[in-house]
Amino acid sequence: MKTSDLKRRKLLQYGFISLGAFFGNTLLPSPAKAAALSLSLTARGELLPPDHNGVRLPAGFTSRIVAHSGQKLFDYTWHAAPDGGATFASSEGGWIYVSNCELEGQAGGVGALKFNAQGELVDAYSILSQTNRNCAGGHTPWQTWLSCEEIDKGRVWECDPFGRKPAQARSSLGLFRHEAVAVDTCNKQLYLTEDKPEGRFYRYSTHTFDTAGNPNLDDGILEVAEVIDDNTGAVRWHALTDPLATTVPTRKQVPISTAFNGGEGIWYHQGFVYFTTKGDDRVWVFDVLQQRLNILYSAASYLSPVLTGVDNITGNAAGELLVAEDGGNMQIVVLSGNSTLPLLQVIGHDRSEIAGPALSPDGSRLYFSSQRGKTGSSADGVTFEITGPF
Repeated sequence: MKTSDLKRRKLLQYGFISLGAFFGNTLLPSPAKAAALSLSLTARGELLPPDHNGVRLPAGFTSRIVAHSGQKLFDYTWHAAPDGGATFASSEGGWIYVSNCELEGQAGGVGALKFNAQGELVDAYSILSQTNRNCAGGHTPWQTWLSCEEIDKGRVWECDPFGRKPAQARSSLGLFRHEAVAVDTCNKQLYLTEDKPEGRFYRYSTHTFDTAGNPNLDDGILEVAEVIDDNTGAVRWHALTDPLATTVPTRKQVPISTAFNGGEGIWYHQGFVYFTTKGDDRVWVFDVLQQRLNILYSAASYLSPVLTGVDNITGNAAGELLVAEDGGNMQIVVLSGNSTLPLLQVIGHDRSEIAGPALSPDGSRLYFSSQRGKTGSSADGVTFEITGPF
């Protein structure tokens, strides 16, 4: 461990929080607005010592474990290697949390936890099985979960979180090492990341819509981004001639397209697409209207960065971002205004990663998993729920 990392861990152990300014702080809630937002206010307090579940939280928050890998929950055995996730409101007033399973060898898939209006777990079931390395994904406004296979020529599977309809492979979204998807709710376009050191940033635009105005994910065009001004600036999109990668990988089909070092989570909010790249510990922001890309956060710009090992990303209704760490200090970190602030930290899971952060539909609870738990084994994943004054 580097000396700087050791010092940083000691600071976190005693609850001190360092602040950092963003490069693109105008692309998040302003400092004045951020001061009124609950997550940024919450994170400004010291994290308390670990609770009985090993989670350090701000005052007023509590944790509970809702599932362990291998645990029998109703008629479903909670899967190993829990990864990307999202929540969906149910008609009974409760909600569903879906979670990917990142096992290979046709052992991957997606499991679901169903909660009633009181937050009690009332059911668990599978919504996808016999797939490979389902890493992250994305929720859609039409109440489906897009589960991404992180393998060469991986597919995106559209899943019904309520378990009523069979999952469907959406090959028009491309065959490549998928990581995550975000839906632009205004323009009805999808943005996708690729988890390769030379991965690309993609956009899908449909040709047709259903009667509800939702895009047809089997009839569209897949494009790859070229950042014209080197790493940041104006973006030009190029259509792929072979999204199924029958002869050439999608990332190599347009030589002038821009490489991103390990695409990870992605999130859309009010005209901006945010995504992370793990190879250089960056958070990027794409302005859909201006068609411009900027770096929002880069760990390399700080002597002792609060956020490292960037991975899954989600957000709240106010536009604050929650970024999960793969390794790092096993934190979920809030990006808001001009500061980076730890919201929570899982202790004793040093060989794991935080995955699948998702707020409940009403914003009152936060779900996430420690993919490999305390042992570092995929069989020992733990899925948490956090409640408190979000």
